[in-house]
Amino acid sequence: MSPTKSIIDKAAETKMIKDELGRLLAVRRLTALDTLRLFKAAGSELSQNQAWLGIASLAMSVTAIDDIPIPIPINEAQIESAVSRLGEEGLAAAADAFDSYGGAVSSAEAEIAGNLHGTLT
Repeated sequence: MSPTKSIIDKAAETKMIKDELGRLLAVRRLTALDTLRLFKAAGSELSQNQAWLGIASLAMSVTAIDDIPIPIPINEAQIESAVSRLGEEGLAAAADAFDSYGGAVSSAEAEIAGNLHGTLT
């Protein structure tokens, strides 16, 4: 397997994790393009708010709940809707999924993750 294919496969890897409400969440690492889209959706002011971006990145990393796909948010309202839908339980489970990756993260991921519980730094 080529190094490029290995990187692409790792970026596309999805982990399945259950939250405290018993929902099955599909969680994946954000790619560089996902990060760029998150900044665009957040807007210039919120893109500088590390705490907000940390929560938003966790919400954006969840691609499905109980096998029902979640569309990628494209604006602030959709990000907030995803956060609301996941709630504390879903966000905590997403953070736990990142803990289970166990490897190093890119500088972009570390920048977005901030100091949220369960996120890699």
